[in-house]
Amino acid sequence: MTLMPVATRPRTALARTYLMCPPEYFAVTYAINPWMNPAEPVDRDRALAQWQDLRDTFVRLGHTVHTITPEPGLPDMVFAANGGTVIGGRALGARFRYPERQQEADAYLRWFQQNGFAGAALSSQVHEGEGDIVFAGGTVLAGHGFRSDEAAAAEVTSAFGLPVISLRLTDPRFYHLDTALAVLDDGTAAYYPAAFDAAGRAALAARFPELIEASDADAAVLGLNAVSDGRHVVLPAQAAGLTAKLAAAGFEPVPVDMSELRKAGGGPKCCTLELRA
Repeated sequence: MTLMPVATRPRTALARTYLMCPPEYFAVTYAINPWMNPAEPVDRDRALAQWQDLRDTFVRLGHTVHTITPEPGLPDMVFAANGGTVIGGRALGARFRYPERQQEADAYLRWFQQNGFAGAALSSQVHEGEGDIVFAGGTVLAGHGFRSDEAAAAEVTSAFGLPVISLRLTDPRFYHLDTALAVLDDGTAAYYPAAFDAAGRAALAARFPELIEASDADAAVLGLNAVSDGRHVVLPAQAAGLTAKLAAAGFEPVPVDMSELRKAGGGPKCCTLELRA
């Protein structure tokens, strides 16, 4: 049996269902990660336009998008990925590390409970949703080191019945796992090696037959905060080098401009929570 070269291996898109939150109250009024600077002006209208373009892109690609109503006083609620983790129709609500975001957990939990996730409950450990919990087929990758507790891995295993690979993050710029790694399909991931310790790099190499390395420049524009449906990869438009690498590997990059939301440390994936039936 002859294996196909990586660049020509077929990439198959699967229709997904996402939850998003409009950035009606988006602002940078505090600093809880290195990207945030309250002294730097934020253009909310531009953030809304960029968010709408992201939503429209998902719909154009054939995906279903639900929205949660934003709440005043929660400027980071736009980052829906942090609201919880949904796998196999089960939802585990988030528990945020910083007081500034803790009320978001209740807002997302109410949405889960009102939309068919009757067993949804808040995590007992600090666990910032899909920011640090990344689904990878039959396994779950769990980031820790800055936001989520390492102990949250056991709770994720209990909630979803899947083995968990713990990954320690080492660079505060990449404070959530979804800023340093993107799962593209069951056998492929893109990542920034310098964001992980040696054990994490080894674990990723063992899990993924194909790893695409992002450059320093692409990581610095949150190029890995991307959303893949198995073929199309929606990623920040500024990550030109990673865009070229994805195309060479047979994916179809879909660049979007999320530069205004990046002022709070977010990109396409941060704004997108996948609802896995």
